[in-house]
Amino acid sequence: MAFQGDKKEGTWFLAEAETRLKNWLVPKVPKSIETYHLTLTTLLWCAMIILFSFLANYCIHFLWLVSFAIFGQYITDLLDGEIGRRRNTGLIKWGYYMDHFLDYLFLCSILIGYGLMVENQNKYIMFYILALFGGFMVNSFLSFAARGTFRISYLGVGPTEVRLVFIIANALIVFFHDKTDIARVLPYVLAGATFALFVTVFQTQKELWKIDMEKRRDAEK
Repeated sequence: MAFQGDKKEGTWFLAEAETRLKNWLVPKVPKSIETYHLTLTTLLWCAMIILFSFLANYCIHFLWLVSFAIFGQYITDLLDGEIGRRRNTGLIKWGYYMDHFLDYLFLCSILIGYGLMVENQNKYIMFYILALFGGFMVNSFLSFAARGTFRISYLGVGPTEVRLVFIIANALIVFFHDKTDIARVLPYVLAGATFALFVTVFQTQKELWKIDMEKRRDAEK
């Protein structure tokens, strides 16, 4: 079977708008900018997120720059694979590996950034949240190995919506930082992520069970 890691499966709320944006942006990317340049810029975005999150302890408005870095990573992540396909760069397996490994680093940088902004007694919650968010990535990779298709959205929510949630959260923190303690919302994030991961894993194993049973019935005919 041909490698299918470069073909993503799933439907998310902003998928149609994202496709239009991608089709508009791709022709505007200079020929000198290669797909791997865009992929590796995630390292820059991660460094910016951690730096500006640290500085937000001294001036909360640095969170606007954190949101800018999140948006920048979204744009480069949106374009790298599409440019690779249209220009036939051939970096399919490299792109699959580096893109998703750097996505994990990107997620870590955001949670590290929030961890720098909460009191020491609440930092351990960030590790639990990271483990849960990482669980969605592990589920995608295991499902890909079992099904042969790479799913990136669940319950209508994909990476685009997750980034948007972080940007909105940053805006709320800036506007209400004198009234809102970040640590107060962490248990709700933890509970919501736990429930969403449970539903995702339940649905995935149900689909794989169905596939196995269908193959068994076909073999017995």
